Amino acid sequence: MDQHLGQRLRQQFDQLTPNEQKVAGFILDHFDDIAVYSGADLARLSGVSKATVSRLFRRLGFASFSEVRQHARELRYHGVPLVTDSKALGSGLERFQRHFERERDNLHQMLAAIDAETFDALIEALDRAPEVLIIGYRNGYPPALHLRQQLMQVRPGVRLAPLPGQSLGEELTGVAKGTLAIVMGFRRRAHGFSQLLEQLRVSGLDTLLIGDPTLAATGTSPTWQLECPLDSVSAFDSYTSVMSLINLLANALLHKRLGEGRARIDAISDAYSGLDELA
Repeated sequence: MDQHLGQRLRQQFDQLTPNEQKVAGFILDHFDDIAVYSGADLARLSGVSKATVSRLFRRLGFASFSEVRQHARELRYHGVPLVTDSKALGSGLERFQRHFERERDNLHQMLAAIDAETFDALIEALDRAPEVLIIGYRNGYPPALHLRQQLMQVRPGVRLAPLPGQSLGEELTGVAKGTLAIVMGFRRRAHGFSQLLEQLRVSGLDTLLIGDPTLAATGTSPTWQLECPLDSVSAFDSYTSVMSLINLLANALLHKRLGEGRARIDAISDAYSGLDELA
């Protein structure tokens, strides 16, 4: 990816005129909100002329401020952390409130997009599959690991791939017929993601793809697809909706196979005691 706006501003800051530095400083302090401002807003809030704002963006390689806004939207869409000065986020209470509202919106969007009939079919597949193979790279690895831990409380035959430092080729060779593959695919995905999904399709595996709204750009067609918004008021993505979905899946599966699930939970607790693993 070419240098983004923030990188260009920081790299060229010392070569800017004093008025251009005022605009650059304001942008760097309010990076996460840049897509909602107009050129006139930037000029007014920075205390400079609109001509100065236009001249700055031309110096940075942008034809217009509309191009800058589109650039900022694309950066956030693809998961690039956009750092905003902490003062711009408001006081502690204001920041917590903004954080809460964004988290609430993410959860609402995630749950509203799940069709009840589709969800029931997915839980049925989780119940009947002889094996569940969970695949997660990069930011998808921690939730994949957590999903494995939760599902293992309820049923046997749950494994994670690839293991640290390993590749997928061995894991996908000779996979049991009827295996359900669950793939975590969040923005800034590793190369080969689309090829992985195609390989799963060719292998005849039912696949659940869990990711964010950028999945639409991959052009993939898994058996099921659940989207979890990651939007955050901070520079980094929030995975609250992902963890909530994992909780929802694991609990639904537990109630689907309540007798076996209770027996397995009890057996695991006995094993903990026998091994003296937990305080």
